[in-house]
Amino acid sequence: MRENKLLRAARLTSLAAAAAVSMAGVSLAHASSIPNKTLVYCSEGSPAGFDPAQYTTGTDFTANTFTVYNRLVEFERGSTKVEPALATSWDVSPDGKTYTFHLRHGVKFQTTAYFKPTRDFDADDVVFTFDRMLDPNNAFNKAYPVSFPYFTDMGMDKLISKVVKVDPYTVKFELNEPNAPFIQNMAMEFASILSAEYADHLLKIGKASNINQYPLGTGPFIFKSYTKDATIRFDGNPDYWKPGAVKLSKLIFSITPDANVRVQKLKANECQVMVYPLPADVASLKADPKIEMLSKPGFNLGYLSYNTTHKPLDNVQVREALDMAINKKAIIKAVYQGAGQLAANPMPPTQWSYDPNLKGNPYDPAKAKALLAKAGLPNGFDLTLWAMPVQRPYNPNARLMAEMIQSDWAKIGVKAKIVSYEWGEYIKRAHAGEDDSMLIGWTGDNGDPDNWLGTLLGCDAVNGSNFGKWCYKPFDDLIQKGRTTADQAQRTKIYTQAQQIFAQQLPYSPIANSIVYLPVSKKVVGMRVESLGYLRFDGVSMK
Repeated sequence: MRENKLLRAARLTSLAAAAAVSMAGVSLAHASSIPNKTLVYCSEGSPAGFDPAQYTTGTDFTANTFTVYNRLVEFERGSTKVEPALATSWDVSPDGKTYTFHLRHGVKFQTTAYFKPTRDFDADDVVFTFDRMLDPNNAFNKAYPVSFPYFTDMGMDKLISKVVKVDPYTVKFELNEPNAPFIQNMAMEFASILSAEYADHLLKIGKASNINQYPLGTGPFIFKSYTKDATIRFDGNPDYWKPGAVKLSKLIFSITPDANVRVQKLKANECQVMVYPLPADVASLKADPKIEMLSKPGFNLGYLSYNTTHKPLDNVQVREALDMAINKKAIIKAVYQGAGQLAANPMPPTQWSYDPNLKGNPYDPAKAKALLAKAGLPNGFDLTLWAMPVQRPYNPNARLMAEMIQSDWAKIGVKAKIVSYEWGEYIKRAHAGEDDSMLIGWTGDNGDPDNWLGTLLGCDAVNGSNFGKWCYKPFDDLIQKGRTTADQAQRTKIYTQAQQIFAQQLPYSPIANSIVYLPVSKKVVGMRVESLGYLRFDGVSMK
């Protein structure tokens, strides 16, 4: 149901008109199966864009990945278990280096106001999606050069040798070495499948960058409009390939950065789902008879990153001193208010291979000051401390946390200047390494330890989500070994060693793991707390 690239000749006008009427009838028939229901979601921030491969935050992924797009494989709703999606099945070669995906037939790309596809999803779309990230000389990549942080953070650019179209519904991925988390990684957001035909159209009209403003995929919701810092509007996709999964005709994101305002809107039924309530609001929301408080132990970690390329933060003694000077128990009490637990590891306790023997440094300002003196800084030093402008389960009040850390550090002579930016700018500048130290965090993407240790701390990720720019060969060698080891018990031993090296080097200070709360109106049916940090509205309906 895609629009032809060229207008039909005048002699075919009547035939085209008849076809349009016929297709409209089909579309209306599909649309009539979607209940005439609208859900308003109070989100906490504006997405940086709508091209999933470019971004790394839950704000972006909720707004683009799980509305507009699909992947070859996906996580089950509310789980880290992988299920077939645009691929119905896959085969793995005995040496673990070739993955062959068998594609789903009859999947339609969305018909939008800005493009009408002329063919169904097939192997060309898969090849284009990955070739764009793999090949710097890809025509689309050259027309719209951007970075792909997840793809490079996880070393996928070095792992994937080539992606080959075997036939219209079979695609083969050839890897340079075995990769244990490959299928889990393919369910991640960066692997969302784009339309090669739409990309060709954008190239021809000289507007390749529109792929980031006007998305088009195979997903459950069709993008309609976006007003920055105000609203995003979607329509239910009448041609969605998964029968019965779309139960909303309209999905509206009401962008509401203030958590108190989100609560007010939810209570007034101006929105039916809100995200990231402040801990202080949880009790009153639970007591409201019109609201259901969904919750789940968080698969997350809030932490304080140190930019190890900036002196004196390149010195492990300085990092250890800063870590020991922070009264983390006081932060847990004041910032998380019962919804968090003290963290000592670079991954949450619910992640397999978590090392329970790591206890973290004790709060000891006197020892911290002595360590600074040993590092040649008896009078302390000045640095910037960046505070996130948004709430997250892993950090519900970054400003308060920053102020508490600032006060703690002042006791050992370290003067911290608190800095903040709008969320997209915050991430962009952090990727560029402008901070000295920054509050940030992570919610697991795929249930694999590599997602914590490789994506946040590996050498491949120093220009991506490794905000500390920390590249330490003994640690990185273990990460690479873990990726190529199939046996989970062996991988656990490898990752335990890596966690111990992390504890010795402290490229960041773990602060807390938290409970995730998701308040929803009792009019909402089927909403789930996603372990991996985003929200999904497929399968969700309204009474």
